[in-house]
Amino acid sequence: MSDDVPRPRSRRDSLWLKIGAPLAIGIVVLIAWEAMVRVNEIPWYILPGPLSIAETMVRDWHMLWPSLVNTLQVTALALLVAVVGGFSLAVLFASARWIELSLFPYAVILQVTPIVAIAPLIIVYVDNLTIALLICAWIVAFFPILSNTTIGLNSADHNLLDLMRLYGARRWQILWFIRVPGALPFFLGGLRISGGLALIGAIVAEFVAGGAGSGSGLAFRILEASYRLEIPRMYAALFLISGTGILIFLSFTGLNHLLLRRWHESAIRREG
Repeated sequence: MSDDVPRPRSRRDSLWLKIGAPLAIGIVVLIAWEAMVRVNEIPWYILPGPLSIAETMVRDWHMLWPSLVNTLQVTALALLVAVVGGFSLAVLFASARWIELSLFPYAVILQVTPIVAIAPLIIVYVDNLTIALLICAWIVAFFPILSNTTIGLNSADHNLLDLMRLYGARRWQILWFIRVPGALPFFLGGLRISGGLALIGAIVAEFVAGGAGSGSGLAFRILEASYRLEIPRMYAALFLISGTGILIFLSFTGLNHLLLRRWHESAIRREG
């Protein structure tokens, strides 16, 4: 066999490209950030360095952790409701075309209306603050799941559908054995998008609502720190939000790979 034939990449090389390279770039950025702050003697109340932010996160963890938990609770509940509602409505759309044509435009209107404009109204009309935050986060997370799942259910192979009907399959059998497996990659793609959007919706709603006290989330901690000029705490809360969003995305990416790696082209490892 000629030496000119390219060899497939090893698993170690793939792991380096996926994890090592982004991690190395992040470390370099943090080192450069800390060096810039120290060399230019930038005050902490203007731009704190990564070490100052880390120290603040450790010192104020007793405040930041409960706020993180509150934000995660709203995010998780909103995502759960979005998954159940979006998938169920998508199945209904795929079952009856006239229902999709009647209701889908309203879902689009709900999606394109800025949550910043809706959140104050929801908070005014809903007495329970937690439910108000949940509704705001759900509005943002709902549409990607509905839209992607609807497309997936409608993308089933028509030859397979005709074959199932030829053999007398019932509607629920066609849905369960043909449409749902075909829509799974679309659903998981929408889930990855909605996971981050649910967190964004919760943060935006918290910014609008405020909500000091035991039920306050990370957004309130950012507002509180800005009023007191505690800039390192602002960055610490912001890092927690960003880290949470990254973990949500990685979790659903792993779920996507776990469910699709053996049969779908989007998750099968490519060599070369």
